[in-house]
Amino acid sequence: MNDAHLHLMVNHFPIVGLIFGFGILISGLYFRNNGIKNTAYSLFVVAAITAFLSMATGEGAEEIVEDMPNIGHHIIHEHEEYAEKFALILYALGLLSIYGFYLNVKTHTRARLISILVLVTAGIALVFALKTGESGGEVRHTEIRDVQVETIPVESPDED
Repeated sequence: MNDAHLHLMVNHFPIVGLIFGFGILISGLYFRNNGIKNTAYSLFVVAAITAFLSMATGEGAEEIVEDMPNIGHHIIHEHEEYAEKFALILYALGLLSIYGFYLNVKTHTRARLISILVLVTAGIALVFALKTGESGGEVRHTEIRDVQVETIPVESPDED
């Protein structure tokens, strides 16, 4: 198992965890239920941890695929830039979620304010999740690229 394989195993959960956590947090706010909000916070913390794992395996995955045909350095660099920003936002979201969880347990008056702040941060993270996921998909899925990378045809040996 190499870094590219490990990267593919962990890189989807930060996005999926964020999406599920966002929906769950909205329901927790709507129903004013701390248990539901804490579930969302837990998902955000796990998403932040898996974002760290995804970033840790990303460099190794880049080394493996960067010289493959139809993969340009520009595409990988663009994905890397979005991923770095997305990861930073998820780290902040994870820390805010831990704080929100703590405030919910202590039934602090600021708990609702932090829940709204977490929701806004998660909304911002969703934008970066979209761009990170799309640019990551473009690395190997050439059919979704706006601009095709110029390919050099492989010459077959002459049959004389």
